[in-house]
Amino acid sequence: MLTKTDKKIIEQGKTLGWVLEPDAKALMKRQGFDIPDFILTTSFESGHRFLKDCEGPVVAKAVSKKILHKSEHHAVVTKIFSSDHLKFEMKRLQTLDGCENILVEKMVQGTEILIGAKNDFQFGPVIIFGIGGTSVEIYNDTAVRMAPVKPDEVLSMVESLKAAEIIKGYRGKPGVNMEVLTQLMADFSCLIMELENDIESVDLNPVICTKDHCVIADARIILQRS
Repeated sequence: MLTKTDKKIIEQGKTLGWVLEPDAKALMKRQGFDIPDFILTTSFESGHRFLKDCEGPVVAKAVSKKILHKSEHHAVVTKIFSSDHLKFEMKRLQTLDGCENILVEKMVQGTEILIGAKNDFQFGPVIIFGIGGTSVEIYNDTAVRMAPVKPDEVLSMVESLKAAEIIKGYRGKPGVNMEVLTQLMADFSCLIMELENDIESVDLNPVICTKDHCVIADARIILQRS
């Protein structure tokens, strides 16, 4: 259920027309969904300490009210292992149009999936599921159901994909934890029903899934025009 804080996040984004990623992730976390550990900073020293504490690669992203699609503006960098690399990328990201902050987050690895929603003018909120990442538009391998999604519908959405075996596991590779994924999909669809009057679309892409968990690595909320 949306709290006053959740509603405030949505309200603050209406002037812009969409919700900045850190705020979108904060909303998702407040709803009980897993997100990567991250910090918001303009300080390399803070980024360096975070990288050191992570003991693994991090992702750096520009947070800008003028950049909605980060990949198109080279505003996201993955697989940062060293302090030198992080310092270089933070300096570069800060030169991008409107960059106010750098989001540095722990990099999570696993199967990339897309979970999204659209407010269809005829059917109302619909849930979209498929293989995620930057190649999602190329493969166009998605399943759509009306919200809210029932648990037994999640399996049918998986089975309908050409890439179903990637999610279920193949050639000795572990699949996605279907219990966790099912709960995430069901809870997300209920959230979308609550946001019906505010949103145009929501994209969680990628959601990184393993045999243990599903983590929302990126979140974009587009709001309805007044």
